[in-house]
Amino acid sequence: MILEMKVPSPGESITEVEIATWLVEDGDYVEKDQAIAEVDSDKATLELPAEESGIITLKAEEGDAVAVGAVVCLIDMDAKKPEGSEAPKKEEVKEEVAAPKTEAPKSDTYATGSASPAAKKILAEKGIAASEVKGTGKDGRVTKDDAIKAVPSMGTAPAHGNRNSDRKKLSMLRRKVAQRLVSVKNETAMLTTFNEVNMQPIFDLRSEYKEAFKAKHGVGLGFMSFFTLAVVRALKMYPDVNSMIDGDFKISHDFQDISIAVSGPKGLMVPVIRNAENLSFRGVESEVKRLAIKARDGKITVDEMTGGTFTITNGGVFGSMLSTPIINPPQSGILGMHNIVNRPMAVNGEVVIQPIMYVALSYDHRIIDGRESVGFLVAVKEALENPVELLMNNDIKTALEM
Repeated sequence: MILEMKVPSPGESITEVEIATWLVEDGDYVEKDQAIAEVDSDKATLELPAEESGIITLKAEEGDAVAVGAVVCLIDMDAKKPEGSEAPKKEEVKEEVAAPKTEAPKSDTYATGSASPAAKKILAEKGIAASEVKGTGKDGRVTKDDAIKAVPSMGTAPAHGNRNSDRKKLSMLRRKVAQRLVSVKNETAMLTTFNEVNMQPIFDLRSEYKEAFKAKHGVGLGFMSFFTLAVVRALKMYPDVNSMIDGDFKISHDFQDISIAVSGPKGLMVPVIRNAENLSFRGVESEVKRLAIKARDGKITVDEMTGGTFTITNGGVFGSMLSTPIINPPQSGILGMHNIVNRPMAVNGEVVIQPIMYVALSYDHRIIDGRESVGFLVAVKEALENPVELLMNNDIKTALEM
């Protein structure tokens, strides 16, 4: 019996995905639930598991955009597992996939394998003969990806040193991010306001309580919980910053779903901490850790990155001193954190060295006025510089659940 495997829906409103990587080859024997491909949507990269065991026949190539519900492979469930064969372990597959796709066959001559139909069409449009392209597919076959990367000869002018170039199609996720960023710049009245925060009070709290906090809760007492709870407080004070535009209407929220920008293997991802207004320091830190691990391991789901009423991004982990973060649509505001540097500061009439962080709030001026934006950022600054009173209600041990 032949099973037709179709592309499942990764989430609401997603109509197509792109085959990012096949983790198996045409004709391989696959086990049920074995990861056979990674597919990109415009929101996340997901693994596609085999629905049954059998011999697989691939019906799409890497880089192909396929509609949700379309057949991407066939599985012959009546085929017997070859003697001595063993499905590759997931870790082994990923190591193989991680090898650069531009690596040429170990031959000094061009591969003479045939080109796939999609590759032939692309090469014809470029005016390149298939014999001029090194095929990286099975038996030297020129794949669609090879054809996309193929570049017509530009002559043989003498040059010194290596002059290699690589042409690689952006993933669907990266293309969607690019489109969204450009649309934000073109379609919103985005402004950025700045302030500085004296981080010494938070340094003092973390120095005294971080070891006991980690021992009891299994997570570190980081900066993100302070910033998240400071943002929640400020959003309650200035609800327009927690709103968004929908045509001629303003949508206001009575909850705070905070998007946290984290770096993943496929680029920047923005998972959401739901109902952050109900979380404690431990709750925020646990959620941040859980979502960051899932993003790092490529396990984050579309639902976990959908929604959000306000975003926090931390460029400081990469050494950024100052930036103008871009709004995460359809939200109206984003707070940028930056690196912490010891700087001279006037305290009680004296110049002292303090750990200072510059913070930036980018906002959509169509819905947020200057009063709200500046007031919001000042409220965040006040909470971070006086966390015991404004974030802990003057009860540190209860706030940290010690």
